[in-house]
Amino acid sequence: MKAHAVAALLLALTSAQACSTRVVVDPATAVGPQLSVERFLQAANTRDLDAMGRLFGTHEGPLGDTGSTFGCAFKKIGSWFGGEACLDRRDVELRMDAIASILRHRDYAVTAQQRVAGRTHATTRLLVDLTLDGGTVKGVPFLVVHGSDGRWLVQEIDLARVMAGGR
Repeated sequence: MKAHAVAALLLALTSAQACSTRVVVDPATAVGPQLSVERFLQAANTRDLDAMGRLFGTHEGPLGDTGSTFGCAFKKIGSWFGGEACLDRRDVELRMDAIASILRHRDYAVTAQQRVAGRTHATTRLLVDLTLDGGTVKGVPFLVVHGSDGRWLVQEIDLARVMAGGR
């Protein structure tokens, strides 16, 4: 009887081992989004608009990569059919300057990080507590997308939440 019990236990263990799932966390996937948000916040505090423009964008690339005149001409034609037109350097600087003025902070803490389901490209949501001069705004969502060149780019920030003081 004991031999039967041992055999059944071994069979159960080998079956469980064959069906187990091994989760492998890619360090670049876990660390990349957080580093991008941290660098973006540091650039916002020092008003490094060029760095912010290189860290903010979509899967296609950073907003600060305004492209050549020839390339922008094709993008402009494409925008007539639903694509996006190029931004010039001045427009990028104005956008980043506005974001920097809203995100000016004394301290921050990344409190949560999770993958966003249902997106075409790998996207991570980070929740950040920002300590501003007027208090702390908790849980500001930053969406960070994995760019086609392998970089993680800040794609969305809930600036309205920051301006409303977290309400």
